[in-house]
Amino acid sequence: MAESASIDGKVLAVRGAIIDVAFPADHLPRINDALRIETDGEPVLAEVQAHLGDTAVRAIALQATMGLKRGSRVENTQGPVTVPVGDVVLGRLIDVTGTVRDNGAAFGPETIRRPIHRAAPPLSAQTGKTTLFVTGIKVLDLLAPLPLGGKAAMFGGAGVGKTVLVMELIQAMVKSYKGISVFAGVGERSREGHEMLLDMTASRMLERTALVYGQMNEPPGARWRVPMTALSIAEYFRDEKQQNVLLLMDNIFRFVQAGAEVSGLLGRLPSRVGYQPTLASEVAALQERIASVGDASVTAIEAVYVPADDFTDPAVTTIAAHVDSTVVLSRAMAAEGMYPAVDPIASSSTLLEADVVGKEHADTAVAVRRAIEHYRELQDVIALLGMDELGAADRKVVQRARRLQRFLSQPFVVTEAFTGIPGRSVSLADTIAGCKAILSGVCDDWQENSLYMVGTIDEARQKEEAGRQAAGAASASGERAA
Repeated sequence: MAESASIDGKVLAVRGAIIDVAFPADHLPRINDALRIETDGEPVLAEVQAHLGDTAVRAIALQATMGLKRGSRVENTQGPVTVPVGDVVLGRLIDVTGTVRDNGAAFGPETIRRPIHRAAPPLSAQTGKTTLFVTGIKVLDLLAPLPLGGKAAMFGGAGVGKTVLVMELIQAMVKSYKGISVFAGVGERSREGHEMLLDMTASRMLERTALVYGQMNEPPGARWRVPMTALSIAEYFRDEKQQNVLLLMDNIFRFVQAGAEVSGLLGRLPSRVGYQPTLASEVAALQERIASVGDASVTAIEAVYVPADDFTDPAVTTIAAHVDSTVVLSRAMAAEGMYPAVDPIASSSTLLEADVVGKEHADTAVAVRRAIEHYRELQDVIALLGMDELGAADRKVVQRARRLQRFLSQPFVVTEAFTGIPGRSVSLADTIAGCKAILSGVCDDWQENSLYMVGTIDEARQKEEAGRQAAGAASASGERAA
């Protein structure tokens, strides 16, 4: 008992989320070790970030510091924060420290726990994979195929549909792959987290999903470390259970933002555009842990907020350097009602090569991009002079490009309650067949609206025929009335 008491510390100062703690000289905690600070209520967990000398450390609180006072007893846990892992976390909502937040029963003492800090798998143990993660979302599968066991990022400003796209991908994992999903809510609105919990409970997706939240109303330390908690859970399923895991993080920009807040609180000089000087190393430490090992993989899909729609922002460019697939969401397309608002030109994937996805897929993707790009080049001319001033060849390309854009729109399962349109999941073969039909001129005399918000080209054909029959009936009715 005396041994335990001798390594305890005491609080020297509390400045918001920053806590200075004194320890005996021979028992100074290591960087990233967890400290448990006594209060009148529940103890507060903090993480060591700096040594101030031989007898003091500076820590960042992972929970609210209300009620902390100078002189409070501090326990050195002699290791990083540990969180519960395994089947017990499926269907549960926890916070950064692994505490249950869904009003359910707490985890028992027998629960397996793992530290949130861990080295990335060595390169020799990693297995490179080129298998596609087929989502059933036409524009993603065709133009920005996601790798199973890789990393994909969805870049977009506020309100362009990042969270909706992430939720649809959870549906795809549960239905098509019967896999485990781990969702990390990083610095997003508490309302969104509550809505997702209710939606996933209603759709029975929660049974195969672990939710880890560090929301906007929590301290910066919680938002900064919550992706590590989610990663520890995903790594356990990959390494111990040999199961494929879909790791979704919404929003990874808030991780960078929280790191900038922590850096400022610790007194570090800011770097470019006010970001922390450790931006690149912090992002790398997180991203390099996402890898395939043996027969199991962690597939990461990350939503990335783009501040002020500036894609040159240092946070955005740093994250983009680590991903295999880049999905760019366009505000202009969202304004036109083209959902999902994925920009077919700016989005890309390292897998989109003929020797990986096949020659037919690669050639179709190139032809679709070429048609839409040509249409964009002519948009100013069309806006000024109209379609009639274009040559016959250009007019044909523009008409097909507009039909391609509409065909690549798609109703989602998660938006069915709002739109009233049943969600569609489309196979990659049907997507390629539909785009080839439009490019070959099969749909040249169709109404553009027939291709909007449908699944396959056959469904669009039925919609076109129904529209023609309705127009014919209306015409006949008008003639009789005359």
